Amino acid sequence: MDAASNPPAARVDVVLPCLDEAGALPWVLGRMPAGYRPIVVDNGSADGSADLARALGAYVVEEPVRGFGAACHAGLLAATAPVVCFCDCDASLDPDELPRVADPVLGGDADLVLGRRRPASRRAWPPHARLANRVLARRLRARTGARLYDLGPMRAARRADLLGLGLADRRSGYPLEMVVRAASASWRIEEADVRYLPRTGRSKVTGTVRGTITAVRDMSAVLARV
Repeated sequence: MDAASNPPAARVDVVLPCLDEAGALPWVLGRMPAGYRPIVVDNGSADGSADLARALGAYVVEEPVRGFGAACHAGLLAATAPVVCFCDCDASLDPDELPRVADPVLGGDADLVLGRRRPASRRAWPPHARLANRVLARRLRARTGARLYDLGPMRAARRADLLGLGLADRRSGYPLEMVVRAASASWRIEEADVRYLPRTGRSKVTGTVRGTITAVRDMSAVLARV
């Protein structure tokens, strides 16, 4: 794992899983709020994303094991701030809105806050992906009792508490496992509205039917075993 030495202290660390996101990185990193340190976890990009992120001032972690969960967890392990956010690196979520999910955690009013996506346009959230999310959210509510309506990737929690959950999935089920284990630990879980924008570049997961099916399969496996 290669990372910049002596990273600056931050109030909040932001884990940004990255796979070929050179087209989105300038906008994403340029929208980072003050006091929020971006940790770009490069998951095998072939478009120079890692070098670009470094040039733009991000703290870069190289994670050779492919998988959304592998990238997220590598970022969590690299984080040092007391609160950690997760955010997609494809410009579909605006980092300027990260305080909406982080502030309740920083203030001690919640243990885990998820960004409930509000599409800015019809192109932002394909119907197949929205339907899959709705079904999984319904199953999650039935399983945990948490009043959640979106499994959105923008979220915030305390770093030490996240590490204590013992998250094991390293594929698309990682975000769901986080919520299930947090609910089992009686965490206070909330949602906050965030804008959902058309992503920059080619989608690897929910923007394609195949990717959505894979994500649903991974998440269903998590629900079956956790």
